[in-house]
Amino acid sequence: MSPTFSDAGSKPRHVLCVGAAVLDTLFRVRTIPQTPGKVLPYEMLQVAEGMASSAAYAIVRLGGLASLWGAVGDDPAGRQILSELEQAGIDVDGSARVAGARSAVSTILIDDDGERLIVPFYDPRLHEHVKEVTADDLATFDAVMVDVRWPALGLNVLQAARAAGKPAILDGDVAAPHIIDMLAKHADHIIFSEPAANSLSQIDDPAGMVPLLKTQYPQALIVVTAGERGSYWWNEETADVAHLPAFRVKAVDTLAAGDIFHGAYALAVTEGLTTDAAIRMASAAAALKCSTFGGRLGAPQRAEVSALLGDGDRTPTAAADMIAGRSI
Repeated sequence: MSPTFSDAGSKPRHVLCVGAAVLDTLFRVRTIPQTPGKVLPYEMLQVAEGMASSAAYAIVRLGGLASLWGAVGDDPAGRQILSELEQAGIDVDGSARVAGARSAVSTILIDDDGERLIVPFYDPRLHEHVKEVTADDLATFDAVMVDVRWPALGLNVLQAARAAGKPAILDGDVAAPHIIDMLAKHADHIIFSEPAANSLSQIDDPAGMVPLLKTQYPQALIVVTAGERGSYWWNEETADVAHLPAFRVKAVDTLAAGDIFHGAYALAVTEGLTTDAAIRMASAAAALKCSTFGGRLGAPQRAEVSALLGDGDRTPTAAADMIAGRSI
């Protein structure tokens, strides 16, 4: 069986995460409203997160080192975002504080099934100024993980990482298709969410999306995450689609689950895990997150992930199912 983690005594790996830093206000409600009106939440939480930020937090929780290159406004929300993330163990020294811009904020409703409705606001002025990035700038990092929220900087980082021979990982989440396509061409690991993969492939079946996306981005390892249906990816050795079922947990809050997946996967790659082992580790971390309310605050510690991976009653089969491009 492929190893779950690298040797505990090895030096912690350091991942650079690039992209979103947001102040989220979470409201827990019984159901997501379907019509205009008023809905009364029974729980509320404010937390600094965002795709890259939450991935960075997952890396720290799992025993790695994480730095964030994001952007916030020079305002109270921005100061709160960076302070919270720094207190969480993330190096935010490389993040920009942009005078005259408003920090990103979101209002999020989360229902009793763990599903959510997200209303985000991003000030375009946050990302107007983009620094050049060279391979030397990435010398201290073992990998980079880029989301789609700051595409110009993300592109520079992906290109520099590949020039430096470091893993260049893309969180291919929902964005304008031309943005996803631009970034995907310069990544060597792409983890697509199912909606983003659908927007590029115009295919509804995740198992069918994978080979088409592999054709579009032949330089990259292609993964599509499909929530409770698990993960699908292109197996380079067998030239086929592989599938790992999702871990079975009671979903309380799915917010940031994909981000936790990406952070765990990035750390696993730097530790030399095989693709199937990296996806199992990431899937377990994401599942455990879903069992806890609080967005990225539900990211599990390493021991929790290890315990779930060793629990035969709750774990998918260790060997991924080979499905030859068909749904199962």
